[in-house]
Amino acid sequence: MAKETLSSIQQTEVADRLHSASIHLLRRLRKVDEASGLSAARLSALSVLVFGGPTTVGALARAEQVSAPTMSRLVSGLERDGFVVREADEGDARAVRVRATPKGRRVLFRGRERRVAELVELLDGVSGEDLRTLGNAAEVMERIL
Repeated sequence: MAKETLSSIQQTEVADRLHSASIHLLRRLRKVDEASGLSAARLSALSVLVFGGPTTVGALARAEQVSAPTMSRLVSGLERDGFVVREADEGDARAVRVRATPKGRRVLFRGRERRVAELVELLDGVSGEDLRTLGNAAEVMERIL
């Protein structure tokens, strides 16, 4: 079977729709995130630490696409609230790594559960065919990202 190719116009139309839908979805989920009491930036940095493991402030800043001083302030706030700890790097005595604490992991996983519950509520009443289509679309997005 020949691989179907989309025209540039079709790709742009799909990209525009995905962009719009993503923004609306993220806005809706951001409201759910407010229950955590953490800003979006702090939740995002904490997520990198929980799912990516301990890292340096500089690497965390690069992952979050912010300056090192900005990330340092975010980490200081997370540390002050008990969500992360700074530890000496075993391989480099000059380096410090940031690690999520059990409290930080709990907050992040509770937030994820709230987001998933919100999505489940949104999907309630969607036909089986549409649910399979969304599942396939999610698979494609995971693959290309």
